[in-house]
Amino acid sequence: MTTDLIIIGAGPGGYRAAEYAAAQGLQVTIIEEDLVGGTCLNRGCIPTKTYVHAATLEEAIARQQEVVALLRSGVEGILSKPGITLLRGRAALTDANTVRVVSATAGSETITDGSETITDGSETIVTAPHIIIATGSETKWLPIAGRDNPRVVDSTALLAMTTLPRKLCVIGAGVIGMEMASVFHRFGAEVTVIEYLKECLPTLDSDIAKRLRKVMEKRGIVFKMKTAVENLDDIDVDVILMATGRKPRTQGLNLEAAGITLTPQGAIATDDNYRCLCSHPVTAPTPLATTTPLAAPAPLAAPSPSLYAIGDVNGRQMLAHAAEMQAMRVVNHILGKTDGIRFDIMPAAIFTQPEAACVGPTEDQLKSLGTDYVCHKAFWRANGKAQAMNETEGMLKLFAASDSGRILGCHAFGAHAADLVQEVSVLMCRDTTTEQLRDMVHIHPTLSEILTQALK
Repeated sequence: MTTDLIIIGAGPGGYRAAEYAAAQGLQVTIIEEDLVGGTCLNRGCIPTKTYVHAATLEEAIARQQEVVALLRSGVEGILSKPGITLLRGRAALTDANTVRVVSATAGSETITDGSETITDGSETIVTAPHIIIATGSETKWLPIAGRDNPRVVDSTALLAMTTLPRKLCVIGAGVIGMEMASVFHRFGAEVTVIEYLKECLPTLDSDIAKRLRKVMEKRGIVFKMKTAVENLDDIDVDVILMATGRKPRTQGLNLEAAGITLTPQGAIATDDNYRCLCSHPVTAPTPLATTTPLAAPAPLAAPSPSLYAIGDVNGRQMLAHAAEMQAMRVVNHILGKTDGIRFDIMPAAIFTQPEAACVGPTEDQLKSLGTDYVCHKAFWRANGKAQAMNETEGMLKLFAASDSGRILGCHAFGAHAADLVQEVSVLMCRDTTTEQLRDMVHIHPTLSEILTQALK
């Protein structure tokens, strides 16, 4: 079969690309071998956030299933719109314009998300002038002794547990590790976090990260920083969560058939329009009269005219909302449209309790770059709404250029920190200055007044 656009993967980037492309008049075929919605909806962002807002593990499990099913049905609705064909099966490239799709074989585990599943092992060949790879990421396991111990799980398996572990050890104090530590401690587990680095959440401003960790310590979570784990079998707990990051999912895609280049981290290399970089041989020069043989032509990586990679699989910004915006950029590029998406301004949140969020560089990064900046600070305890909510733990740092006052970034922790950072992100996209922010009316009493408090 022939179509205008093939998308491999129906996660946030894939289904957003399909919806937008179809709305622009393209005929789209999207391929998914698992549940639509990807890791974010089925095993990551959404299940995690339902746990954050639940009081007990039992409540979290029930609420998670309800929310995920509801949202997954919404994605299925998107992928049933005119112009979109959903194929269920495993995809592999045969060249830069062709994908082979093998449906689930008879007797294998079937997909049970309410849609029809083909189980006869049939094969479909799909061709298109453009292909988007949106296969996401998977757990990155540490190559360490004891990894095969049945007590060692990733976040997917931890979220699937129906019994609360009495003692939980979290290996890694990144986003996943900190969120799970916060959630399971609130449910009643004894939680220890082990981290090799000197501080948690390395993408967060170190001052903010340290203060957040101290709050979590006061609530009873034990942190062992600057600590290396040599053998998981030596850790005396009920469950060990491996939260040491994620890696791009590329296995089985047959990327070599199209010459797609991978980064040293195993991600698909792309340019700023998310075109895959593919290796092409350099044309050998005309030989001169010499007895010394010429060296073999070296491969060069150049942007593909037909292949794109978005989301976690390109390893650039491993966030669901980044994947969605990359999808928009790719479809616009295919259609010859320009857009104003600012990928240099990418907010992110950590849904611990209290939550944290950031956009732009940390203070340490600004210093290392030699940037002349001003740091404005504000605290939740000085905000009337925070006091009324009994959510007084929190701090915000707002960075601005010393000369122009242009806002450079914001890092914060505290109740609804993500909402405040999102406002700053919008302001940064329009190159707003602190003087302009001072002139903007903020409702009283709200947490958003923390931003204007920082400028007093």
